[in-house]
Amino acid sequence: MADKARARINALQPLLKDPAPEVRLAAADAIEALEASSTVVEILETLKNGNMGARIGAIYALGEVGGAGVLKPLVYCARRPEIDIRSAAVAALGKLALAETLPVLVELLDDESPIVQACTVAALRNFSATPEILIKLRPLLDAHDGVLEAETALTLSRFKDTSSLPRIEALLTSPHASTRQAAAIAFSKIPFQ
Repeated sequence: MADKARARINALQPLLKDPAPEVRLAAADAIEALEASSTVVEILETLKNGNMGARIGAIYALGEVGGAGVLKPLVYCARRPEIDIRSAAVAALGKLALAETLPVLVELLDDESPIVQACTVAALRNFSATPEILIKLRPLLDAHDGVLEAETALTLSRFKDTSSLPRIEALLTSPHASTRQAAAIAFSKIPFQ
């Protein structure tokens, strides 16, 4: 596929010097589209056949590329058994912040791994709050693990969730420094009632 895309790009390159500006613009747009599709094919190949580090890099690359073609592989990766793969996919889906990925992220708030949960909570900051999200997030303030409750406090403050203010205030005395730090930031960002 990459060779075929390269052949088409080579055929289009002379049009970049065409005397008509609209032809030059069309050629540039076509070349950009072909390069993007070629890149996605290469990334998907790495995702399929690479070692763990390469696969995680490929997931983040898909998040950078964006577009409809990356959703299916990212959702698939978000449901893989490997925690590192799920976490990377969640981060990429959060970066894309597309409405169709929201149900997958909400589902992953119940993941068995607190690491995946924390990544999911952080990814949700790129979305608007819904009652369902708020209901699922608030109990995570009681995680007692440092990272998950810290991410939750920051996300709830991003959503201006005044209902969480008393619990976030209680986190100011958490035994975990990361939680106290996040709670202090969150506490200052939630509006007065």
